[in-house]
Amino acid sequence: MSIFSQLHSTEPRKTSLSRQVFLAIVVACAAVALVVTAASAVVFQNAFLADEHEQLAGECSTLSSLLDQTDDDAKVLSSLDLGELRATLVAPDGRVLYDSQADASTLPSHADRPEVAQALAEGTGSSDRSSETVGFVSLYNARRLSSGDVLRISVERASVLAFLSNDFALLIVIAAAVVVAGWVVSRRLAAGIVKPILEIDPAAAESDAPYAELDPLVSRLNEQHAQLVRRMSAIQDANDMRREFTSNVTHELKTPIASISGAAELIRDGICKPEDVSDFAGRIYKDAQRLSSLVSDILMLSKLDETERGGQKDTMFGPMERVDLFSVAQDVCSRLSRKAKKAEVNLDVKGVSSCVNGNARLLDELVSNLVENAIRYNKKGGRVFVWVLPIEGRPAVRVSDTGIGIPEEAQSKVFERFYRVDKGRSRDMGGTGLGLAIVKHAAAFHEADIRLESKLGEGTTITVLF
Repeated sequence: MSIFSQLHSTEPRKTSLSRQVFLAIVVACAAVALVVTAASAVVFQNAFLADEHEQLAGECSTLSSLLDQTDDDAKVLSSLDLGELRATLVAPDGRVLYDSQADASTLPSHADRPEVAQALAEGTGSSDRSSETVGFVSLYNARRLSSGDVLRISVERASVLAFLSNDFALLIVIAAAVVVAGWVVSRRLAAGIVKPILEIDPAAAESDAPYAELDPLVSRLNEQHAQLVRRMSAIQDANDMRREFTSNVTHELKTPIASISGAAELIRDGICKPEDVSDFAGRIYKDAQRLSSLVSDILMLSKLDETERGGQKDTMFGPMERVDLFSVAQDVCSRLSRKAKKAEVNLDVKGVSSCVNGNARLLDELVSNLVENAIRYNKKGGRVFVWVLPIEGRPAVRVSDTGIGIPEEAQSKVFERFYRVDKGRSRDMGGTGLGLAIVKHAAAFHEADIRLESKLGEGTTITVLF
């Protein structure tokens, strides 16, 4: 891939599972560490402040006892080494008499300071705040002296950030340890999660989900696998049927073509006697008619196959319309009456007007093939009955004959292409072997059901329910 195509690639980058788990662990650990650290700092600071207040109160009590025994409080305070403690002496009116860390004359009145006001009123007082004078957050404790003045002492207060800053190096080490541990744990977790998923075999007929959360995905995979198997099986069946059909078509076409070619060659070469020319011409005509019927049936089946594969029905056979099945049956019987008479078969049609939404040409083809078969495989003096009547509340066409019947083992195969119960008789009678196959597909075109009943030597009944 060129640099230009890489720069303009819009495909989103995929993040590995271990990276996502790692980030989740680090973020979770960091959040927990921050919360625990902050909570610990607050708890520690509160405990520390309580201890500081207690110590400050003790210091203030000791100093106040000392000052109550002297006359010059400021002098005594200035002589003491207070360390980090700040001592302030405040008059009852709020004036600052002495401050160990600032010039008392420059300080404002402290009468409004909470700890001073509380000490003047109650004898003792305490508070903590940011000192406006020295700019630190300080703890204050005040006590009223016997002279009426107030002694206030304070100490710098350590903040939460101060506590955390003291342990900053330790926090960095802990954070680094969390990152390393998170990386190791995330890789192991990701490997443990991904391994069962990778072991799922998409080609297996049924796969079990390693986790309950993957049940919908695995179910979908199993469903798609089953669909794929069905489609592949259907494709294989279609290919097998196509190969068999091609082989059968080739064989069926060869026979009449060879017969026509042979008879024509005999006539052309003058080998046949003049009185036999008419007989050979009759053979040529008969085989040509058979060839024409075969080609017509093949084209019809090809179109029906196309509609079953998703082709437009209107495009293949014209528009769907209301068709009276009884009228179709009457037309077919009228057209085939001469053939029935020639075969010495009585043809009878009865019924009532029954309309369906269908294709008139296909319905005519369906009924014609049923009636032709009933005539072709009948006996001399036999009968063919065609009924159009409602059966089970559905319009139906029923064709019965008193012919030779179909063996029980062959009844499930008679609707297959080029299947003949008696191959010799079928060809002699001019059958193409495709009639009932066309009936089957024409019925499927109209979403109709076919029922066959037959007894060998007694006859056959085929019913098509729309």
